Amino acid sequence: MSKTPAPTTAPRERWSHSAGDAALATLVIPPHATRERRFEVSVAMTVKVPADAAPGSCWHEMSVAANGAQQWRRRLPSHNAGSFDGLDYRFTRSVPVGGALRLVVAVQGRGVQRRSVDIEAEEM
Repeated sequence: MSKTPAPTTAPRERWSHSAGDAALATLVIPPHATRERRFEVSVAMTVKVPADAAPGSCWHEMSVAANGAQQWRRRLPSHNAGSFDGLDYRFTRSVPVGGALRLVVAVQGRGVQRRSVDIEAEEM
């Protein structure tokens, strides 16, 4: 009687980058030589809204690009005077064998202070 070896599965990849209060965050996931991968990508940004901000006077914006193509972009009025506001976005992306994934998140705002920009990509 012979035993068949148990199939081996590669551990799922997880990549992340925190850019602090920078206006631009970039995460590059290098190519894999033997398999296609699919990632769930999460991006988030936060801003601090001044306590004396008048309603409608402040805004924040985030745009997300994957391999040079714009995935998403949103600009919203900032709320929560004296506290924090932000945006987040999730999407999935397949990466072919031998292909890399380059994620770029750009944030800007008026009347607010950038606090954090984070990118996470987890293999599905």
